[in-house]
Amino acid sequence: MRPSEDSATQADPGDVVIVGAGPAGLTAAYQLAKKGVRSTVLEADSTVGGISRTVERDGWRFDIGGHRFFTKVRPVEDLWHEILPDDEFLLRPRLSRIYYNGKFFDYPLRAFNALAGLGVVEAFLCVMSYLWVRVRPPRDQDTFEGWTAARFGWRLYRTFFKTYTEKVWGVPASEIRADWAAQRIKNLSLWKAVVNSLLPRRNQTDITSLIEEFQYPKHGPGMMWERAAEHVSAAGSEVRLSTRVTAVHRDGSGAVAVAAEGPTGQRLVYPASHVVSSMPITELLAVMDPPAPDEVLDTAARLSYRDFLTIALVVPESAGFPDNWIYVHAPDVRLGRIQNFGSWSPHMVKDGRTCLGLEYFVFEGDDLWTMADDDLVALGTSELARLGLVRPEQVEAGYVVRMPKAYPVYDEGYAERVEVIRQWLEANVPNVHPVGRNGMHRYNNQDHSMYTAMLTVENILGASHDIWSVNVESEYHEEKAAPATGRDAPLLPHRPPTLPPWPAVRPAIELAGAVEHSGDDAVVA
Repeated sequence: MRPSEDSATQADPGDVVIVGAGPAGLTAAYQLAKKGVRSTVLEADSTVGGISRTVERDGWRFDIGGHRFFTKVRPVEDLWHEILPDDEFLLRPRLSRIYYNGKFFDYPLRAFNALAGLGVVEAFLCVMSYLWVRVRPPRDQDTFEGWTAARFGWRLYRTFFKTYTEKVWGVPASEIRADWAAQRIKNLSLWKAVVNSLLPRRNQTDITSLIEEFQYPKHGPGMMWERAAEHVSAAGSEVRLSTRVTAVHRDGSGAVAVAAEGPTGQRLVYPASHVVSSMPITELLAVMDPPAPDEVLDTAARLSYRDFLTIALVVPESAGFPDNWIYVHAPDVRLGRIQNFGSWSPHMVKDGRTCLGLEYFVFEGDDLWTMADDDLVALGTSELARLGLVRPEQVEAGYVVRMPKAYPVYDEGYAERVEVIRQWLEANVPNVHPVGRNGMHRYNNQDHSMYTAMLTVENILGASHDIWSVNVESEYHEEKAAPATGRDAPLLPHRPPTLPPWPAVRPAIELAGAVEHSGDDAVVA
């Protein structure tokens, strides 16, 4: 399908336009190509992969968030190995630790490691605290604080949950609703963590956070999506980068065309019988032509996002650590987590060196987001030194990667707002199909974003799946037979629209033991 420039177009049966070349968009294009259906993929960025891209600077490769390839969705795992041959995957050991009060603690919990780190007296007091909440549980378990204390005891909650949670979210843990914690870690408690710490380490896969190994493309997750784009193009579809969608034209029956601005500023118009959209649902509403009603646009404008940046520092291999990542609980630094890209894959770093990815959770436009790259590199270097992890003179080079709209925010009322948008889309543009994390404003990981795209392709070809019923939790974050418990993410206190949006909340729950934050992520990430 070739675009026409500045020309009127009409819907052409079989024309499929896909907005976004991340995991969801490219999965849709790939699945369509397997059925002999050509499509056009429009990506505003200059590279494919979305948050699952691999960024390369001077021969160093950075994973935006750390993407473990582990899933309980078998069609997704099969597709991974269809896109990439087996010999391009590594089987990697999973190791992550908590850095707190100048000490490292294994995560998930290992009984003897925790004892050594806390000391006999403190470990005893933590056990007593846990036994106490068995007798006198917190009154209000609708909050993150009460819910978590009820399952780990107040002392462990204050040691391993409270500080990190409030540092990442920016709100007191007593004001954060428990819904997501209940969904993500309902099958993990202090008792179960201790039991698992005494069991054989390998292949603990019933609870996602306890897995000991995962798959990983040897050149990073972006390798998957670069290869997918090659397959899609070879099948006759078109992947256009640096091409921003400016309008989705519609009539009484639905979408009829997609207008975009190309890399040189040219206006492109593509006929569309179906539009698969992984662009943020707020932006999708904003480009509708004719526009959606004001009340729907206002509703969309109240959805918000948390943004993300990585400061990548090149250091000698000896200055690294064996972990894939380390959670930083120290309250005197803004750093949230540290990736060691050499521990993800030796193919991402250079001989004798490794690269540490310092992760900061930010808002687009705040002081960290707008700080000059050199100043951010200096900040990251100084915070590593303050923590006693890397000496400043060991840092040989630094790079900064910013990722806007990394995480959809689940504040109070978000579900109702998404439902208003969904109902308007279904009634007015039924051939527009939101997919993926930002496309659905759902805290999907990479595998579930892919799965929504796979089912959407089946719908385009005649099936009738309810894409919105794809559960981002029960088959993946919990034990396989566990039923869903309700909401699929935490609720944050509602903020008036004039104030900055609250951050997305996944990183705080990582510590609670259910899901590793992994970027886009399929735990993946």
